Amino acid sequence: MTIQRVTEQEFDSNLSKQGLTLVDFDAPWCPPCKVLSPILEQLHFEQDGKINVLKVNCDDSPALASKYSVMSMPTVILFQDGVPVEKLVGLRPKEVYSHMIAKYEKENS
Repeated sequence: MTIQRVTEQEFDSNLSKQGLTLVDFDAPWCPPCKVLSPILEQLHFEQDGKINVLKVNCDDSPALASKYSVMSMPTVILFQDGVPVEKLVGLRPKEVYSHMIAKYEKENS
């Protein structure tokens, strides 16, 4: 179970219209983004497929980064049923991402 990296063209078709999708906007040259990747991989594994997790390279997809007002990286946006509901800018501890996901999972149950 790996996190899927998507382009601008693939984004809409991979964004879950039902349930939660966590999107990591990053860049290969960004050191905090490299630290965040294993954290998100672990969360994705722990969620056991309950949420969709996508990665977007802001260098390759500038229009998508602009659409969601990504000004610095990493930026993680949580989408619920295809609509952005929460945004975290900068590297945060794993627990912050876990709590954000749990908050919206409770709303869905």
